[in-house]
This record gives sequence, structure tokens and C-alpha cells, in this order.
Amino acid sequence: MMEAFIQSLENLRANRLRSVLTMFGILWGMISVIILSATGEGFRRGNDKVLRELGQNIGIVWGGRTSLQAGGERAGRQVFLTVDDARAVAAEASMVEVVSPELERGAVRAKSLYNAASARVTGIEPPYQKVRTIELEYGRQFTWTDERQVARIAIVGYDMADQLFGKRHILGETLMLDGVPYTVMGKIRKKEQDSNYNGPDNNKIFVPFAAMLQDMPRKDAPAGSLSDIVVSPKPFVVANLPRVLDERTGRIEDIQWPLEGNVRDVLARRHGFDPADNQAVTMWDTSLETLMFGRMISRMKDFFTIVGIVTLALGGIGVMNIMLIAVKERTREIGVRKALGATTRSIQQQFFMEGFFLTMLSGGAGMLLAIGLCQLVNLLPMPARFDGMIISWQAALLSLATLVVIGIATSTYPARRAAELPPVEALRFEM
Repeated sequence: MMEAFIQSLENLRANRLRSVLTMFGILWGMISVIILSATGEGFRRGNDKVLRELGQNIGIVWGGRTSLQAGGERAGRQVFLTVDDARAVAAEASMVEVVSPELERGAVRAKSLYNAASARVTGIEPPYQKVRTIELEYGRQFTWTDERQVARIAIVGYDMADQLFGKRHILGETLMLDGVPYTVMGKIRKKEQDSNYNGPDNNKIFVPFAAMLQDMPRKDAPAGSLSDIVVSPKPFVVANLPRVLDERTGRIEDIQWPLEGNVRDVLARRHGFDPADNQAVTMWDTSLETLMFGRMISRMKDFFTIVGIVTLALGGIGVMNIMLIAVKERTREIGVRKALGATTRSIQQQFFMEGFFLTMLSGGAGMLLAIGLCQLVNLLPMPARFDGMIISWQAALLSLATLVVIGIATSTYPARRAAELPPVEALRFEM
């Protein structure tokens, strides 16, 4: 094997230009596989990251107006959601894992020692912080103790903190909300949020739900009314969503998703409306958005990978053609070697080693160049929904396996052709 390897290296060195030009096809193919696969993975992770900023699998439930008569009640009744509704959904909805009431007021007068602003203030319970990705740059999050004590504390969005306090460290600062003093307990990290249902979190101020209900209730609804209810489904609901989507027909917006129906059934019993009334309670389920974007990015990643593999395969065909030419040029050499006692196996082994070595050497160089290019690209600012050129271990393993398969496939046939030449015919061969 060592002798065959040395002979292969010497033969490649003797035909430097041809070897380099042949290697370029494999090198470019490997670069294509790595770059395109890394691009697809970057889009996938960037998409997941942006969706997570709002909440990857959540449902936002709003009260509406009834459009159907039910239980002797007229159509057109306004449905106002309450804390008791949120508690009932948590207790009775079998598909729901996390529930948090949400109470929001816009145009609240927010004033610090340094500046003032008209702010959007949201009252939330502790579970909300996890499902809605309220992550802090510093400070602490709300706890159930804060809720029980009706603590007047606040967490401030990144941009709102800059507007009210400048670039100061705001932990422990006093913030007046409609004249009521709140103590700042944390600052939200900057969120790259490209979708929302009531404004970006960077511009909000969050306070405990109990304090919000006491100090800043809704003025446009009966006492105790919520703005909405945020729910998070149990894992099995999310896992079954692809199957549900594949089985149902019709327009996406006309399909009632399982989580929505489960929540509406509970609220219909409490408010006396028909469970089939889609306008009495409306819901935005981001699980569907997550699924659709995930499928789109997955298909795009698969397309990129296939294009790269086809490019690599075309480079392999080039290697095979060059190796067949090499076999033809060295026909007399093969005849001499066979006449001197070389076995068919040793001839086949030599030409196989040359083709395989050529493929692996150029493929390895292409992989190193592709990794270097990915690192250079990652030094640049990245747009939203793109997390950079990411080479996953799956992509690296796929590229290596593809390279080995192409190396074997493009080397075996020329090697067999060389080994099958009869010695007498090979000695009589003239170019």
C-alpha cells in the first residue's frame, strides 16, 4: 500500500498542470457543499432566533364580539376576558401548559429623574417572562412573591431605558408611572424582534400584573378586564402540528388549530357563546408561523446542499475523465509492468490510489478554504434572520462522506480499465 501511495504521488507530480486543473473541479465542488450548507444552517438558526424573540410557540387570546346567538343571548355581545378566565384556561384546557394574563395600557406618563416619555406599560405574571422571552441585560425578573406583595417594581425595555435614563445603569432607579413610584429591577437585553402584537418589547415597561391591575387598570372596559391571555401549548401539541397541517385542506386562515379550539371551548362555557363562533374569541397561534418558516428554511437548506453535492459530483466526473486519459496514455507502461510480473490487483490498486488521492487532496483543500471563507464572512455584520455561516457537524460529516463516495466511484472504473488490459495488447499499443 505504501509503495502504491508513493507511486501515485510521483505520477501526480509528473503531471502537475493536469493534476492541478483536475483538482480544481473537486476543490470547487467541496467549497460549494460547505458554503451552501453553512448558508442554509445560518438562515435556519437566524430564523429560529428571531421567532424566539416574540415567543416561538405561544398563543395570544383576545376577547371579541359574538357573531352567533347562543343560550338565548343575542349576537354582537362584547366578550371581556378576566383573570378568572385565565385561571380556568390553565385548569381546564388540556393542551395548555403555561398561562399568563396580560394587562396593557398605552400612553402612560413615565418620568425618571432625567427624562420623561409616553410609554406602553404591560402587567404580567412570572410565567410570561419565559414564554415571551423577556431576558435581561442585568437585574432580576419578577417572582410570585412580587405578585403576592403587589410590588411596585419595573423591568424596562432596552430602548425605553435609553430614552428615560440615557446610558446610565438603571438598577434601583425610581420611575414614576402616572404619578405612582416604581423601582427599576432590571433592563431587558436588546431584542431583534421583527413581529409583535402590541409593540416591540424594546419600547415597553413591564410591571407585576397585580400592581398593574391596582394602579393602571383598563379605562375602556369593566373593572378587572384583561387586554389578552398568553398561553403556551404542551409539547405534544407542537409535535403533532405538522401532521395536523398535512391532513387539513383549505386556506390556512380558515383552519381552526387544535390549541385555539381547546381554549375557545373553555371560554365559551364561561361566557355563554357558541364554541364555533370564531369572532367571539380570536387567537394568534405562533406555532403555525414557526412551523411554516421552519419548513421553508429546511427546504432551502436541502436545496443548497443538493446543489453543492451535484457540483462536487461534476468535479468527480472530471477526475474520472482525466484518470481514463491517464490509463490510455500509460497503456505501454501497464503492459511492461504486467510483463515483469505485476499482478492485476497491484495495477488496479495503483490507479485507484492515484484517483482517490487526487480526490481527497483537492477535497480537503476545498474544505479548509470553505471554512476560512465562512470565518471571514462571519466577521461582517449579519442581517436579521441570518445567524452567519454555520458549519454544523452534520454538514461536515455529509461533505466528508460525499467526498469519499465520489473518490471511490471516480477511481474504481479507470483502475479496473487499467487492470483489465491484456499485456500483449498493451505492449503493442501506440498513441
